[in-house]
Amino acid sequence: MYALVDCNNFYASCERVFQPQYNGKPIVVLSNNDGCIIARSDEAKALGIAMGAPEFKVRDELKKHNVKVFSSNYPLYGDLSQRVMRILNQFTPNLEVYSIDEAFLHFDGMSISDYHTYGLQIRQRVLQWVGIPTCVGFASTKALAKVANKIARKFPSQTQGAYVIDTDEKRLKALKWLKIEDVWGIGRRTYKKAILRNIKTAYDFTLPQHETWIKKEMGVVGMRLKYELEGKSVLEMEGEVEARKSISVTRSFPKQISDYEALKERVSTFATVCAEKLRQQKSCCHTIIVLLLIDPHKYQTSQYYFNATVTLPFATQSSLTLSNEAIKLLQQLLVNKKGMQFKKAGVIVSSIIPENTKQFNLFTEEDPKHLALMQTMDQLNKKMGNRKIKLAGQNLGKTWDMNQNFLSPRYTTCLNEILEINVDKR
Repeated sequence: MYALVDCNNFYASCERVFQPQYNGKPIVVLSNNDGCIIARSDEAKALGIAMGAPEFKVRDELKKHNVKVFSSNYPLYGDLSQRVMRILNQFTPNLEVYSIDEAFLHFDGMSISDYHTYGLQIRQRVLQWVGIPTCVGFASTKALAKVANKIARKFPSQTQGAYVIDTDEKRLKALKWLKIEDVWGIGRRTYKKAILRNIKTAYDFTLPQHETWIKKEMGVVGMRLKYELEGKSVLEMEGEVEARKSISVTRSFPKQISDYEALKERVSTFATVCAEKLRQQKSCCHTIIVLLLIDPHKYQTSQYYFNATVTLPFATQSSLTLSNEAIKLLQQLLVNKKGMQFKKAGVIVSSIIPENTKQFNLFTEEDPKHLALMQTMDQLNKKMGNRKIKLAGQNLGKTWDMNQNFLSPRYTTCLNEILEINVDKR
C-alpha cells in the first residue's frame, strides 16, 4: 500500500504557523522579486485570484478584498518542509520526498489494520508538531494514491482529510470523478489532445480502445500511468535523488545593472552557489556558462540573450575556480556592450560527473589546496549558517538581491528573527 501526504496550501500554511491571526483570511505568496502569485490560500482561491498572476495587475483586487500579501520566504518554507518529512519518516522507513510539500510513503512489510485511522494519526501529528495541515491518500499504486489524496482534499468533511482506495468499486468511482486534466502526469498539451479523443476522465484514459493512442502520444510513460490507474503498481519508490545533469543559478535584478563591478559580484556569487550545489551532491563539472539578458522593451535589437561558455581541461567543484572562470566569461560578454543595462544574469554548470570518478590531468590541474579550503568553508557555513564565509569578490552582506517588500521573519533559521513572546508580569 502507498500513501501520498500533501501539505495544504503549503507556503500560505507556513506563514500562518507563526501568524495565526491570518487563519481563515485570504493569503497570497509572491515569487522572487515580488513578481507573480505562486501560492494562494483557499480563501484567496475563492475570490478568483489567479495562480501566476503578476502582482501589479491584481494589486487593486488584493487591496479591495484585504488579501494579505507575503514575499516568498524560502528559508522558512524549507525548514518546515524538513520537519514535516522527518515526522512522516516515523510512520514508515520507506519515504520518498516528491516535492517540498509532498511525499510518498510505502508500507511494504508493515501490518496496518485500518489505513484511514493511520492517515488521521499522520495528519494529527504533523499538525500538532509543526502546525501544517495535510491530506493523506492511500491506494495500491502511487498514481491512485494521488487520486485518493485529491478526494481527501476535495471532500474534507466526509473524509476527515484521509481517504483510502482499497476496493475496485472505490477505484472506478474515483476515476470516473477525476477529470483528465487533473490526472498526475497529464500535461496541458496531452490534455487538449485527450479531450479531442473524448477522453474526459481518468476512467476514459484506462479504456482499452485508447491504448494505441496512449502508446503513440505518451510512450512508455503513458502506459505506466494507465497500468497504475488500473491498480497495477509499476512505479517503484525512488532511492537517493539522482545527481542533476546541470545546475543553474539565475536571478533577475531589482534594478537593471550596467556597472561592471556590480555584475561581476553577482556572477561571482551565482558561480559559488553552483559550486556549493555540486559539492552537496558530491559532483564536479567540466563546463561553465554565463548568461546575460537585457530588457527587450528597452533596446531595439534582434538579440536580447547573450551567453559565453568554457570547457575546462579538468573537472572541478571549487568555488574559486568556478568564480574566476565565470568572471572571465563575463568580461568576454561585455566587450562592445559598454553602458548597456542588464535585467538578469546567471551561471550554469554542466558536463557533471561524480566526484569519485574525476580524472586528473597530468599537465593542467587546479591547485590541490582548493579541496581542503572548500571543505573548511562548507563546514563553517554549515555551523554558522547563511553563507557567512564568502569569497573576497562577493558582497558579504547579501547572497540574493531581490525585491521582498512583504517578507516575513525567518522564525526557525535565523536567531535574530526568532519569534518573540511578550509575557504579562502581573
